[in-house]
Order: sequence, then structure tokens, then C-alpha cells
Amino acid sequence: MRAGVLSKNAIIEFLNEHFINTWVPNSELGRTPSLREPIAKKREREGDPFDTTHPLAQAIIKGQKTGSKKGSPVDSYIISPDFELVGKKQVCEIEVNAGPGVLSPMAYYQIFLKDALDGKQPGLGNIVLTPEHPVEEVLDVFRTPTVGYLDYTVVVIDVTSFENGGTLTIDIKIGRESGEGEFYLFDEDGELSIDEEEPKDALTGTWGEPGDTLQITHLFDRGQVFRLGASGYWDEGEMNTNAFLARISVQPKN
Repeated sequence: MRAGVLSKNAIIEFLNEHFINTWVPNSELGRTPSLREPIAKKREREGDPFDTTHPLAQAIIKGQKTGSKKGSPVDSYIISPDFELVGKKQVCEIEVNAGPGVLSPMAYYQIFLKDALDGKQPGLGNIVLTPEHPVEEVLDVFRTPTVGYLDYTVVVIDVTSFENGGTLTIDIKIGRESGEGEFYLFDEDGELSIDEEEPKDALTGTWGEPGDTLQITHLFDRGQVFRLGASGYWDEGEMNTNAFLARISVQPKN
């Protein structure tokens, strides 16, 4: 990241103004399997245990289990003064350059920081729409699956405030990097199967190529929770990563 978004003066100034910046090696939290034994021996030898019960460490550990769980060498976590996780983004997501029509990595990262300050919990996989706030945008990435047909990046969409139902519309812009995308809408209890080319529990879905603009619409008759699953198109060839921008909105039933 130091050679990417953290090399930009505008990002550095924004971080220094609004955040206390620190870092913890993945190995200290047991996240690097090959280093677990050497780290344990080092602590035993030097008598300097890492306190994983500390609230800061616990917030980071929670972050490892929240939102996207795809492998990443560096994660960026935003934690409140009360040690609550309020934002998460992986470096492999931040540094995907989706090209014209989506966002640069720097703009993407700055939106991530601002959304965390605004309480939008970016990267934690949840958005809440209400009659007063019926529109939200999500910028994320999808990858070609390495196992099965699908490997989801999941966005949880809470529309429980629309008690009488309405129309859920998801306008999707796929980035210009290599990689076709598949997008499926599920209800809260639907199975996001990775072993089916077209998951049977999906309410609706669509797919597109780099640069495409897509739309998903779904009528619902009561307030509920949906999940949007985004995945790269399964291919036995080269693995690809691409970005997508989803504008998610609800038109309430009259």
C-alpha cells in the first residue's frame, strides 16, 4: 500500500487529520500458518506474549471473520475509539484499477475512509435502505473462482424499513479490467451455492463483460433482507479480478 494509495499526499493528510494510524503484522495474530510455530517459539524464548485479549486485537480478529474473507496480504481496518470495527478493505480490492467509468484506487480508498467516518460500515457487507435514505452505492471487486463455479463477494441489503414492500433496483457497472461478472440476488435464507452454474435459490440474476452496465429489479411485498452475490465467471483458464459499482435503490409501493 505504501507504493499505492498511501504514497498520495492527499490520502496521507486525510489519514493524519482524522485517524490514529498503526499496524499489526498478520503473523502476530496467527494469520500466517507457516509462521505460527516460529512466532510461538520466539514468544516462549523472549517471554513477550502478544495479548490477543486486548480490545484492539479482538477488533482486528473480528475483522478477519467479517465481510470479504478472500486471501489478502494486507487488510485496512477502521476501528472506533470504543474498539468497534466500523470499516474493512483488503489491499487487493483497493488497488484494483477498474479504469474509466468506475474509480481510481486513490478515489476508491478515499471514499472508503469517508464512508467509515459517516457510519456506513464500508467493507463489512451491509447496507441499510430506508424511506429517508432509499439509495446507496457499493464499490467492490469480484474474482474468478478457483473452486466450484462461483466465489461470492456478498452485499447484505436491509430493506426492512419498507414494511409494505416496493421495487428493489440494482444498477451495476462492471470495471474495465479482465473478468466477466455474474450477479445473483438471494433472500436472507437462500443458499449461495458455489457448485451450481446458476444457483437454484437465486431470486434473479444477470451477467456481463468488462465495461457493461447491467440492472437487476425485484418486487417485494414486505420489508426483509436480501443478499447480492457477485462472482467472476468460472473459467478453467487465467484467474481474473475486476471491480463493480452497484447503485442499490428502493421505490416504495404506493
